Amino acid sequence: MSKQLTLEIAQKFLQDGVKWDDPKGDLDTFTSIDDAAAQALAPHKGSLFLDGLTSLSDAAAQALAQHKGGYLSLNGLTSLSDAAAQALAKHEGNLWLNGLTSLSDAAVQALAQHEGSLSLDGLTSLSDAAAQAAAQALGQHTQRLSLNGLTSLSDAAAQALAQHKGSLILNGLTSLSDAAAQALAQQEGYLSLDGLTSLSDAAAKALAKHEEELLSLTRKIERKVARYRS
Repeated sequence: MSKQLTLEIAQKFLQDGVKWDDPKGDLDTFTSIDDAAAQALAPHKGSLFLDGLTSLSDAAAQALAQHKGGYLSLNGLTSLSDAAAQALAKHEGNLWLNGLTSLSDAAVQALAQHEGSLSLDGLTSLSDAAAQAAAQALGQHTQRLSLNGLTSLSDAAAQALAQHKGSLILNGLTSLSDAAAQALAQQEGYLSLDGLTSLSDAAAKALAKHEEELLSLTRKIERKVARYRS
């Protein structure tokens, strides 16, 4: 059942002074939002969890992009227009869009410009030529980038993502090719590969070159990698 977050409800939320973790201030139950309500919520100093929203107008995205407090969580969105992506990329904080399973090249290019933590755990593949271009764009992102939905990674995509300078979270991967491991070993920030269940000797030797303090692995895989550290 559709449930609209109206200007009146948004104003009450702000007037009551509730925090994001207060059950009385839960906004996750709303599936759509008025543009005016989005404008009203933008000045809110705390995090905004709007994970019930299944759609977002370009105008509402532009309004919410003005929010500057902590997290802006929109995990219920399953699609995002290029204009909305361009607007949300300007958000100054942590942006969660884990409901998106695909993005246009233009949307990826826009979101890669986001200067805060970016979570896109709904994306399940970066394997074809278009996705490799997307990986290259995301590789330019400089803050925490979470892509836990990826269960496989092409060598070209790994090379592109290895350019990422911030924290790179890829916990959905259960295996890595030798070439992908060699590429990711060059990544200069924190790298999380906690989903790996198997790794060739060559791949383990490659990952051993990544700075140990900035590499997160399961205990089993870590033991294997450790054998190749000097």
